Amino acid sequence: MRTLPGLGVIALVVAIVAPLGYRSMQTPAASTASPTPAAPASSGAPEPAEPAASPQRKRVGPVGGADGVVPEGTTVFDDGIPAVAELDAGLRAALREAAADAAAYGVEIRVNSGWRSPAYQERLLREAIGKYGSEEEAARWVATAETSPHVSGDAVDLGESDATMWLFEHGAAYGLCPVYRNEPWHYELRTEAIGGRCPPVYADPTQDPRMQS
Repeated sequence: MRTLPGLGVIALVVAIVAPLGYRSMQTPAASTASPTPAAPASSGAPEPAEPAASPQRKRVGPVGGADGVVPEGTTVFDDGIPAVAELDAGLRAALREAAADAAAYGVEIRVNSGWRSPAYQERLLREAIGKYGSEEEAARWVATAETSPHVSGDAVDLGESDATMWLFEHGAAYGLCPVYRNEPWHYELRTEAIGGRCPPVYADPTQDPRMQS
């Protein structure tokens, strides 16, 4: 039987190509995964600043009689006590006149607080903030050193309830008037009330226009 020449050539080609195709199938394909995106470039804008903390009130050292601290039993006649001696002269005179008349009824007008130094007022305010929890609430009871009529010598806090009741009824005759509804012991001089009536009281110091400055 004769062998066809063409068949030998075909067999030779197959023998050469087959191994090459096999190796091509074994080569791993390139990854088709998407490249990892790069991190966005910084805009260069500064980070927002932390909110500033509210300023703390200045610390106050010890205070004493020279600052207006009042010993127990102080009366409006105690000139040796700075809290009395440093009161406005008109207020002090009106208090003494009223006290002399009240004594005829068995009522003694005592002073719990009168003139105060700025340091003493600041200390009282810090204590009130600690007690009431905020400056806003403390302001209903204690003014700042810049606005308090105690620092200017224009206010007095009385120490006995019978004295405040007596002055509530008779104080206008001397120009002595209560100012705040929540502080019935706090009196100031209102000369325009003499011979008439005291002006309406404020609910508390935060309603007093003088405290807004």
